[in-house]
Amino acid sequence: MQYFYTDEDTNSIPIDVVLKSEFSAWKKNQSKYLQNWIEASQFKAKASNVLRIPNMQGSLEKVLVIAEIENLMWCLGLCAKQLPAGKYHINSSHKDNEQLYLGWGLGAYQYIEYKKGQDKLCKLHIDGAIDINQLTAIIQAVTVVRDMVNAPASDMMPQHISKECESIAQEFGLKISECIGDNLITENYPVIHAVGRASAHEPRLIEFIWGDPQHPRVSLIGKGVSFDSGGLDIKSAQGMRLMKKDMGGAAHAAGIALAVMRLKLPIQLQVLIPAVENAISGDAFRPGDVLTSRSGKTIEIDNTDAEGRLILCDAITKAVESKPDLLIDFATLTGAARVALGTEVPAFFTNDDSSAADLMHASEIVNDPIWQLPLHQSYRYMLNSDIADIVNSAASGYGGAITAALYLKEFVPPETKWIHFDVMAYNMRARAGRPNGGEAMGLRAVVEFLQKRYTNQQ
Repeated sequence: MQYFYTDEDTNSIPIDVVLKSEFSAWKKNQSKYLQNWIEASQFKAKASNVLRIPNMQGSLEKVLVIAEIENLMWCLGLCAKQLPAGKYHINSSHKDNEQLYLGWGLGAYQYIEYKKGQDKLCKLHIDGAIDINQLTAIIQAVTVVRDMVNAPASDMMPQHISKECESIAQEFGLKISECIGDNLITENYPVIHAVGRASAHEPRLIEFIWGDPQHPRVSLIGKGVSFDSGGLDIKSAQGMRLMKKDMGGAAHAAGIALAVMRLKLPIQLQVLIPAVENAISGDAFRPGDVLTSRSGKTIEIDNTDAEGRLILCDAITKAVESKPDLLIDFATLTGAARVALGTEVPAFFTNDDSSAADLMHASEIVNDPIWQLPLHQSYRYMLNSDIADIVNSAASGYGGAITAALYLKEFVPPETKWIHFDVMAYNMRARAGRPNGGEAMGLRAVVEFLQKRYTNQQ
């Protein structure tokens, strides 16, 4: 991985970061040559706009970037792709702002695994006041999510998700454990097995644990549906087109785990990833089937396309057996959350008001938007079944994100603090620092939240 930073500033090119509100005054103080160049270039002072400024010999002398104070992080988000290869440094009173460097790194990301072309390298000089370990931990974590989600489903099946987790774990001297195929029945993960049994790629539960057992345990679960056809309740072609991203929850769990371990947070981290392909075959689970979960609760299948919550419930039951201090799950769970908040703001639910407030505060600090939706218990009736303890999907089309969260809540003991994220994990449009494709959503907020929560306990 390349993170587009350097500690060398020799022969580096300055990037003047100028606030939009101060541009006119700044321009008046520049040389006549520079003023004329700005005019001739028809440069507009809009946020994240980039202007290359040559010297009299035609070589690049400096770069002008427009910023807005409320969105400072993203002003360098287009630079690494618009500028020629070379070394750069920030020339601004904001040069000690870590978010500037983060925006540069996030914008430098390219997914070129399957595309011919040269990987251009622009490097930004890191000022001594910047915490390089924090910066690179976040960049690496986001890169993990983006790479995993962007990979085609054929190369991100359950066994490939396992290899990604193994690669991360090995870096910290850990081994992953896996329960695979029919062993899921033997080891009492029957719902994970039922959802994944139709695929030629064996379903599995992936687990690894890091940290001091004396520290508070945080259990992190990620939905790992490698591809979601919808099962026998098959999706439309349009609905299936982006379903390679349905393992986005697993990618978030892997990315957050990497950041937690790199930053050496004072927790014991348990990572659980149920990984399956929701495929169609003669052995696929069916609408109307009743499954018995690890918890003992019986589940009537209303819709095979509500498979993510099924595999999560066995993983949640496994996690709560060790009585974690905090349980967090990530999942690309419902279209209803996207209807409520759009594709760029992930929804979260929690049974702990204090955690909700702290999460929202962390989100604001790191400019990583999230929004809380209610666990409205009155909607629980929509999950009632005539023949089982619960149905996996409400027949009503209303409140789908809430009923999905209420379904998961059934498997969380009241005394367990729990946070559930329902994320898109994909940018439907390119923006500064946020290229089209796989995306970490809520990851930076959660890492900030965990740092503040557990570092302050020491």
